[in-house]
Amino acid sequence: MQKLVKGRFGYIIRVVGVSQSRWARQVLTTRQDGDQVKTVVVPIIRHYSSLRPLRGDLLKLPGPNYGIPSRGIGMIIARVLRGALKIRYLLLGGTIAGGSALAKTYEEWKEALPDAKFLEDLMPSQEELDAIRTALISYRDKIKDSVPDFTLDPKLKELGESKYDQLMLWFKERLDDAIKAAEEEKSEGTGLFTDGKEEDGEFLTLSGMANSLTPLLKDFSSDLKQHAISFSAMGSAAEKEREKAETIREKYEGLQEELMQVQLKYQKEVERLEKENKELRKSLMLRAGDKIAHKKIKKSLIDMYSEVLDELCDYDSSYDTQDHLPRVVVVGDQSSGKTSVLEMVAQARIFPRGAGEMMTRAPVMVTLSEGPYHIASFKDSTREFDLTKESELSELRKEVELRMRNSVRLGRTVSHEVISMTVKGPGLQRMVLVDLPGIISTVTTDMASDTREAIRSISEQYMSNPNAIILCIQDGSVDAERSNVTDLVSQMDPQGKRTIFVLTKVDLAEENLTNPDRIRKILSGKLFPMKALGYFAVVTGRGSKEDSIQAIKDYEESFFRSSRIFKGGVINSHQCTTRNLSFAVSECFWKMVRDTVEQQADAFKATRFNLETEWKNNFPRTRELDRDELFEKARGEILDEVVNLSQVSPKQWEDALSKKMWEKMVTHIFENIYLPAAQTENSGTFNTTADIKLKQWADGMLPKKCVEVGWETLEDEFRKFMERAKNSKDHDNIFDSLKACVVDEAMRRHEWEDKAADVLRVIQLNALEDRSVHDKQQWDAACKFLEDSVKDKLNTTESTLREMVGPSTKEQWLHWSYPTEEQRRRAAVKSELENILKSDYKHKNTLTYDEVTQVRKNSQAQGVDVDNEFIRETWHPVYRRHFLRRALAKAYDCRKAFYAYHQGLEGELGVECNDVVLFWRIQQMIRITANALRQQVMNREARRLEKEIKEVLEEYGCDRDKKEQLLTGRRVMLAEELKRVRQIQEKLEEFIYALNAEK
Repeated sequence: MQKLVKGRFGYIIRVVGVSQSRWARQVLTTRQDGDQVKTVVVPIIRHYSSLRPLRGDLLKLPGPNYGIPSRGIGMIIARVLRGALKIRYLLLGGTIAGGSALAKTYEEWKEALPDAKFLEDLMPSQEELDAIRTALISYRDKIKDSVPDFTLDPKLKELGESKYDQLMLWFKERLDDAIKAAEEEKSEGTGLFTDGKEEDGEFLTLSGMANSLTPLLKDFSSDLKQHAISFSAMGSAAEKEREKAETIREKYEGLQEELMQVQLKYQKEVERLEKENKELRKSLMLRAGDKIAHKKIKKSLIDMYSEVLDELCDYDSSYDTQDHLPRVVVVGDQSSGKTSVLEMVAQARIFPRGAGEMMTRAPVMVTLSEGPYHIASFKDSTREFDLTKESELSELRKEVELRMRNSVRLGRTVSHEVISMTVKGPGLQRMVLVDLPGIISTVTTDMASDTREAIRSISEQYMSNPNAIILCIQDGSVDAERSNVTDLVSQMDPQGKRTIFVLTKVDLAEENLTNPDRIRKILSGKLFPMKALGYFAVVTGRGSKEDSIQAIKDYEESFFRSSRIFKGGVINSHQCTTRNLSFAVSECFWKMVRDTVEQQADAFKATRFNLETEWKNNFPRTRELDRDELFEKARGEILDEVVNLSQVSPKQWEDALSKKMWEKMVTHIFENIYLPAAQTENSGTFNTTADIKLKQWADGMLPKKCVEVGWETLEDEFRKFMERAKNSKDHDNIFDSLKACVVDEAMRRHEWEDKAADVLRVIQLNALEDRSVHDKQQWDAACKFLEDSVKDKLNTTESTLREMVGPSTKEQWLHWSYPTEEQRRRAAVKSELENILKSDYKHKNTLTYDEVTQVRKNSQAQGVDVDNEFIRETWHPVYRRHFLRRALAKAYDCRKAFYAYHQGLEGELGVECNDVVLFWRIQQMIRITANALRQQVMNREARRLEKEIKEVLEEYGCDRDKKEQLLTGRRVMLAEELKRVRQIQEKLEEFIYALNAEK
């Protein structure tokens, strides 16, 4: 760029180049001589940047001859002096600007250097690497001390002074030449300043300026010399510092790589030793045989602690003794890699997976412990899954999925029910982890509407434990702004005193993020609004469900060994890999356990004291029996009552069976056998009709009805024993509901033997075919049986009639009760029907049409309007009573007719005793049937009943809900809670003793 400036002595054209490494200045002097314009170009100086090393051509010296006309020498000298005065200030300004630029460049370079403090945290915690740690720290200190201050290179200083002397010599020679030329021009009378006119004043002025310029030039030369030396020194020092920084960076990356290699080598050596230990233990167990198999194995600390946690899972107290024992709670967004992290820590793929589907539907508590074999088992099962076999791993995953789905009831998506699992294996860190359902933002159509709130409630419940270690899992492959879990964790643990942050899928994060500094901010706790004890970066696979744990570990090690975020110092080695994570979590877990377990034991001890005091005040003479113990006591009492059935005598059984059978068959005998046979005209027809009816009955329903009678009698007798037990002084009414439910269920299930009905059929047919009464005793018994049966039936019939016709006249006067309109009509019809029976004592059991018409008309004459159906309905009880009265009278007449019957003289004496013979046949059938049923009950059915009751008791014993339903009350609840608190306290004390012994 050129700019024309008019000055005192002429025009100055400034030409400034665009190069950043140098700037130039040229002075042009114009002179108009007629029509000609002559131009003189005077290069003053070239100044190179202080950031470039000084070379031999730093100052290019021009030749002595310019070819300038002698008559313009004075003007040239004046302008040269003027330019020289400005050079000082230009050089000083350039020096200051260059120095400022150099300082700024140095500060930027210094800030870009990595922080050397990383060396303090680089080494792992293993004792084998302590020597390396010490060496690295010493090397760091050595690096800091070896950085020298900026000093001037002597050779560079000599070179700068030499060039400066050459410049000053050249400048002095040029100045002397200019002054000499000006004096000559004056003596010749020519001058450039006045266009041919001499002016002494002006020349004297120029001489004065030259004289005054001399001290300024001396100052300028001194400054120029000092700045040249400074620029040279700074350029050399910057170059050396840059070379040292490169060397430090190379050494740092080499140490980082070496450290990773040492750590991986150490890890592989540990795995190799663990594998050898596993094989040696197997060999020892095979040689020892049954001796080791039967030897009692001492429980490990973590197994003892896990048992305490299992007890606390179902513990619910109203005494504010909450479960504050430490656990490692694994929380994170859905599909953030929670389960994968847990599997890497457990070194086995033990959980089911779904493509985008929620798989963790219930809390899964996994207890990790060391062992010679890599196995897994559930707390309520004795089966052990070999985690080294893919087939058993698959079965384990199916079992976990099945348990999760079974825990979800009533259409819910997630459950609070805890699934407890133990995983043992060589090299596993001892701790207890709880895998929770992933936190979601949206509820899909296949979920319950309250799923999001339920998951958050479960997470808050576990994280609210002040001693729980929160393992916060964040997906590194998604934007940090999409995280839901970090806000929840920061609410539950604002100070981050028990939170460990884990960034998963770091390989995807490195691939997707353009700014690695974002990962550094996450792992240094500067991006999320949460605090944590430690920050870790892990890689849990390449997205394939088929990858083994070993393949994932190899991929993780390979990634961190070649990762640019690791080599670039974004993350440190102790923040990488799931192995370092497991070490850190285990250490934090056991520290928390040691700090809090005794406090928890004291809290449960206080709760136990309160419960025992309440029991002594309310139940002073009662044993402390929980539900299981009460159930066992009730089981014994019920089975004792079954045994008491054997104390029933055969006569008692037969009497009970006979009575029950007659109650069941009396209606059928009167309605279907006795009444139809009694309507016949002679004894032969009576016997024939009775035989036919009896055979049909015995071939059909009678055997089955008797079997029912036998079972009902057995039930009645058993219930009688149960009722008698209630009246004893030792009776405990807490068992009443349980006993009743067990008996009802056993009776409902029980069925009589199938062949019993066939056996009874044969016996009953043979008994009913016999029509010969053998002796007077049997005859009297039959007569009495007939009389009693008829009397019972007669009483029943008269009761029915009283209900139909209403109260009598006496009852109306004495009890102030009056018949209804229908009862009045019934009474009027009843009176007319009784008149018919009085006129015909042996009337048939049916009314003729004429008789019905007569009764209706007679009733109408009395002002009672009835129809034929109403008359027939009233006729049945009226005739039944008439028939029964006749039968009872005949039974009385037959008491003394045994000998006439025995001699066949009944007809001659005018006494028909077919009724007595019929009832004797029925009585004999009942007696024989009762005897057969009694034998079956005492020999087989009582034992079968006992078997049924035992089965019911066995089922109820395994059903916790059933026991809670049948055994209730404050006494049971208090005993349950007291037992649970004692168990927890004892296990805690046992664990504390073992923990102190291990210290």
